[in-house]
Amino acid sequence: MHPARATELAEDPRARQLLRTLIGRYIRDGEPVGSQTLSRHAGLDISPATIRKILGDLEEAGLLAAPHTSAGRVPTAQGYRLFVDSLLQVKPLPKDEMARLRGELPAGHGTQALLGNTSELLSAMTRFVGVVSLPRREQFAFRRIDFVALDARRVMAILVFADNEVQNRIVQVRRPYDGGELEQLANYLNSHHAGRPLADIRQRLLEALRDDRSEMEALLARSLELAEQVLAPDGEDMLLSGQTRLMGVQDLTDIDRLRDLFEAFARKREILQLLERTIQAPGVRIFIGEETGLAPLEGMSLVSAPYGMGGQVLGVLGVIGPSRMAYERVIPVVQATADILGEAFAGEPH
Repeated sequence: MHPARATELAEDPRARQLLRTLIGRYIRDGEPVGSQTLSRHAGLDISPATIRKILGDLEEAGLLAAPHTSAGRVPTAQGYRLFVDSLLQVKPLPKDEMARLRGELPAGHGTQALLGNTSELLSAMTRFVGVVSLPRREQFAFRRIDFVALDARRVMAILVFADNEVQNRIVQVRRPYDGGELEQLANYLNSHHAGRPLADIRQRLLEALRDDRSEMEALLARSLELAEQVLAPDGEDMLLSGQTRLMGVQDLTDIDRLRDLFEAFARKREILQLLERTIQAPGVRIFIGEETGLAPLEGMSLVSAPYGMGGQVLGVLGVIGPSRMAYERVIPVVQATADILGEAFAGEPH
């Protein structure tokens, strides 16, 4: 690619119009686009020879490629990047679809159900893969905690969060705890710390232990031993929906490519790391092809946006599909879903 030449062409109105038209036709039809098609649809009063000359310049600049089996051209990843950055006209999601999203993502059903609905909706509305990273549990306040001794070295903590989610965590302890001790510890945590986020509780226990030299010290020390493990950050995760939709995509007919892609989805870790790269960036971010840094996503794109409430980012959602996707459709779906998911979280108890 020649960056200077690409920039020069990006400022040429005729080249911009031809590139916009070519990518639009290719996204719609999935076939290489030739000069004859462009002369009919680009709305430019120029000869086919001039069109061919401009297409050649765009190819030389790395924005288009010419498959060997066709006289037409297709966009490269760099071409798509220029298209989404400066040629695409994105309109807000229609009111009826906004209403559908609000109806499908109501508050009051618990975080897990809400996010599961979100990934399924993203997939259903775009026909690609919907993905949502789960919020870290330490961002949520807990309602109550109970402890159950499993054996001499293991205790199960039952955490009930303010958003109605329940987690069971098993921790290793240095000495046996009897039922009375565990009840006393649970009562202390519930009476003094319910309604606070987990990370805040750990810090407050440390400060209380440092400041307290009374008969409470032993209780605080035991509370802290369990809290260091029970209230530690849980592992990050994400939800995916619609992976099998990719099997019907024209651009993904290679079985080996699909297998690599599905394996990446199953591992989750790399996809989650890619999502995390967008967590501090407001609005929609788009990764095209090699920009993802993941070999299985070659020829694919991720359209993502962070979601949250009250200025706090809770996670990231997005759509993964072929680079030949209708960006003018996918981008507003992702943005609107992030906005409405934030509204739903604002209506949940936390």
